[in-house]
Amino acid sequence: MAYESVVGETAVERIIEKSRFIGFCAHTEGEEAAREYLARVRAAHPLATHVCFAYIADKTGNLQRFSDAGEPQGTAGMPILGVLKSKDLRETTVAVVRYFGGVKLGAGGLTRAYARLAAEAADAAERRLYSACAELTLSVDYAETGAALRFLEGECVLSRAFGADAAFTVAVKEEDEETFCARARDFFNGRVRICAGKRYFYPFPHKEDE
Repeated sequence: MAYESVVGETAVERIIEKSRFIGFCAHTEGEEAAREYLARVRAAHPLATHVCFAYIADKTGNLQRFSDAGEPQGTAGMPILGVLKSKDLRETTVAVVRYFGGVKLGAGGLTRAYARLAAEAADAAERRLYSACAELTLSVDYAETGAALRFLEGECVLSRAFGADAAFTVAVKEEDEETFCARARDFFNGRVRICAGKRYFYPFPHKEDE
């Protein structure tokens, strides 16, 4: 299973009819992480009139929560959630902070404003395809270091270590693991040691981003 999410955190700001809106978007793995992120947003904006949010906290898209945070029902949380669903983002939280500027927007205006800030915050984030990966460590003699760097060009290299030999840890999609190992052994004519490590979901870049 693979799913779309974002990496890191982003924020965008707009003034709409004298109200200050700030949209935030972050990758949050699980509901606890989503709540912790929202707590940080609230703590950073203690004087905000409203801090509305929505999140899809799991990999399957089933764990969904939203809040209007005091805005008229249906004008904030649902529009934000609608943005997450339309963009098919999982393990993602979006919060929109509002500082009231004295001009009432009406239900339609609020819905458009919250949806706009949610969309802009999500669009500003870097999207990644989270796929099941195998963490592999390739170890070669120091004489093969240059060759290893050439072989690993374009791969997701997580770390490099230089001790008794040169070791490179990479994240490889599980579906590509067997092919990758075969290519490595062929490239180094068998002079490579491959050790399998952890397995988890890794944010691989899209092909067009590579």
